[in-house]
Amino acid sequence: METMGRHVIAELWNCNADKLNDMNLIEKVFVHAALKSGAEVREVAFHKFAPHGVSGVVIISESHLTIHSFPEHGYASIDVYTCGDRIDPNVAAEYISESLEAKVVEKVEVPRGKGPVDVKQFKVM
Repeated sequence: METMGRHVIAELWNCNADKLNDMNLIEKVFVHAALKSGAEVREVAFHKFAPHGVSGVVIISESHLTIHSFPEHGYASIDVYTCGDRIDPNVAAEYISESLEAKVVEKVEVPRGKGPVDVKQFKVM
């Protein structure tokens, strides 16, 4: 079976804490990341936690982009999952990490729908 999708899972460290706590900014970054990668945005849902942190999802026709931010640790976990071969999830993941000013990015790309998963070690960028 050919790969049905690509899933980038990324750990973003030493990010700008103010950006990680700004729900409106994160929402804009994620929508722009989806569009920049060529995806078609369907729905957007983000939530601001008290006292800090943001979680959210951008549903795209090709799958989704998600984030869970921890400003108190300068950390965010993100994933970008795209179905088909038209969209490169790395484009969106890189835009997000740059926008949140991550100093350390660890990421792995997982092929989806191909059969048994062989996940390689994280790549540090």
